[in-house]
Amino acid sequence: MRDMLLAQSSQRLEEIMLNHPFYLTPEMSLPEAMRAVLVRHYPVYPVCDKTGRLLGLLRGQMLFEAEAIELSAQPGEMVGVEREERFTTPWQRSLKFRHPWLQINLFCGLLAALVVGFFQETIDRVIALAVFLPVLIGQAANTGVQALAVCLRGMTLGDLRSGRERMLLIKEMSLGTLNGALTGVTGGIAMFIFASMVKSPLALVLSLVVFLSITISCCISGVAGAMVPLALRRFGADPATASSIVVTTFTDVGCLLVFLGLAAWLI
Repeated sequence: MRDMLLAQSSQRLEEIMLNHPFYLTPEMSLPEAMRAVLVRHYPVYPVCDKTGRLLGLLRGQMLFEAEAIELSAQPGEMVGVEREERFTTPWQRSLKFRHPWLQINLFCGLLAALVVGFFQETIDRVIALAVFLPVLIGQAANTGVQALAVCLRGMTLGDLRSGRERMLLIKEMSLGTLNGALTGVTGGIAMFIFASMVKSPLALVLSLVVFLSITISCCISGVAGAMVPLALRRFGADPATASSIVVTTFTDVGCLLVFLGLAAWLI
């Protein structure tokens, strides 16, 4: 309308019309359509066939409402909540879809407990190790979830196109290592202070173990956070489906193996 109002009355429409107007096709999936209109905030989008013949109209409000629902469902899927579950969903249906993932999460927790049990003798000799276990697990888990969130956001917005997976893995591995090293320095200092307070003769060695463990664990977590959704997509599954549970398992088990393994080797 603005182009027509500003044009001169002697001009023909072919002079001011768009020769290649933007349109959606009926074969597009909802995520594809949302990516296509991400930078085009029109009130109404034309839907045409491959020849450009108009088939119908799609209101922008409906599309962005669907996008909001899609994005709001993603955090729930990461922890095993069904995409369609709402506040009004019957509790029987909620139980049916949530409980299996909780059983899987329990099994994954038992794997981590198994690793701790394997190194029980090392923990018994150096009690300070047990104090820092939650610190290391929490740090590694946060790193993995950060990488997971970025990866899922890239898939949803279309930034993570085919061929860019390697770039994402390198970035998250580098970020995980750098963040791990920086936080590892703080953790190592904290361990040295704590071990000195309890008059442990291994204070310096323990601080080195904490530093190396946080650095390596955060690197592993960053790679796991990026790889899990990529692997799920490769096998045809929804990348967001319970991905947080899988990433947490990798980070917990990997962190414990690195921390207690280094402790058993160096002490």
